Amino acid sequence: MICFRRFVFSFLTALLLVGGVTSAVSADKPNIIYVLLDDAGYGDLGCYGQTKFATPNIDRLASEGLKFTDHYSGSTVCAPTRCVLMTGVHTGKAYVRGNREVQPEGQAPMPEDIVTIPRLLSKAGYKTGAFGKWGLGAPGSASDPVEHFDVFFGYNCQRQAHTYYPKHLWKNREKIELDGKTYTHPLIMDETLKFIRENQENPFFIYLPITIPHAAMHVPEDYAAPWRKKFPQFEGKIGRYAGTEFDNPAAAFAGMMTMLDEGMGDLLGLLDELGIDENTLVMFSSDNGPHKEGGHVPDFFGSYGPFRGYKRDLTEGGIRAPMLARWPGKIEAGRVTELASAHWDILPTVCELAGVEVTVPIDGISFVPTLLEEGAQEEHEYLYWEFYEKGGKKAARWGDWKAIQTGINQNPNAPIEIYNLSEDLREENNLAESQPELVERAREIFKEAHTPSPNWTFGKPKAKGKKKP
Repeated sequence: MICFRRFVFSFLTALLLVGGVTSAVSADKPNIIYVLLDDAGYGDLGCYGQTKFATPNIDRLASEGLKFTDHYSGSTVCAPTRCVLMTGVHTGKAYVRGNREVQPEGQAPMPEDIVTIPRLLSKAGYKTGAFGKWGLGAPGSASDPVEHFDVFFGYNCQRQAHTYYPKHLWKNREKIELDGKTYTHPLIMDETLKFIRENQENPFFIYLPITIPHAAMHVPEDYAAPWRKKFPQFEGKIGRYAGTEFDNPAAAFAGMMTMLDEGMGDLLGLLDELGIDENTLVMFSSDNGPHKEGGHVPDFFGSYGPFRGYKRDLTEGGIRAPMLARWPGKIEAGRVTELASAHWDILPTVCELAGVEVTVPIDGISFVPTLLEEGAQEEHEYLYWEFYEKGGKKAARWGDWKAIQTGINQNPNAPIEIYNLSEDLREENNLAESQPELVERAREIFKEAHTPSPNWTFGKPKAKGKKKP
């Protein structure tokens, strides 16, 4: 069945590329919406155990679709995760492996000819739109988002996205001036819904990298007020971040997540209203573990779920991510999968669904067989991460085993820790002494997975630019 479907997809795609049967191609291709939260932890959604606030619309994605328990972010900070997601390779090979600024606005760009999800899907007749935070190339650079997407609206620069009340956003290459008093999340969602309405007759791909709940911890008072009453112990606690401050950041966080959930309800409602719900796959994840900036209290909310660690850690709390997939009539409702997967699997997954052949080397594996319960699911030999800040770190997971190495910038041969995730989700019992063969296996993986880069070197100052929180 899988081989036959791939043949049909390839045949139809070939016809499209030579100018034939566009309508037939469109009818066979699902719309795809990929939502990426910013610094939301595994435990920040009701369907993953959050109890201090509710996310009923997001939880619908789980109850009406598929919930992943062993999904991982591309990295433990913003920019590399976004690069991994867009290009299908892990941080041992990705062009962007850390957060790096260029002045006056934006991050160091990806190469001009880099292959990304929207560029691949465009070949299959998809209209593509990105709404939210880009962070992979300054305005006008070779990797400006409009070099990849048909439409872009939001923050080009992740540093600018440190405030929800900016002085400007970008719409394609037009700088949209704002008054500094307008909360941007509703603007981003409105542009997303507009794009859906305007492209409902076409297959479309939407990348929705929402800025919630990254610091600063800000939300309109209408959303914060109910939570001030519920969390009065945090009144008078001032969260400060990037020149802004907010009283009771716990109330702000719950209010932000409430606003986010309402927006997801609007999105799902529009798909139903337009009659395209059953031809639309919605996926939902987060870029890394929970942050601790701006007065945020992830310990109070249990944002890291049953794990240990935060953003910038390679323990499970820093990289294990929620992942939900809903496609009515295609994905059986209420399923749960323990498939070990990661953000670099998104590219091959959506390309298989769109009938696009991926001819460049990638690390991702399509999980379409898991989504549709058709055919055998190929699995990763291992998952791998490397991170150049906080002393330099590497990590790998294979089966139930997890290896972490820290302090690499000072000592390339720093000790490797070994954990059994089937018994120790919090990674508190280091088994390295009793499992020397697993330490050796980890060293083999670390060597095999890492490709040298002139821009990212352990133990040496980074060339070009500076770190960004």
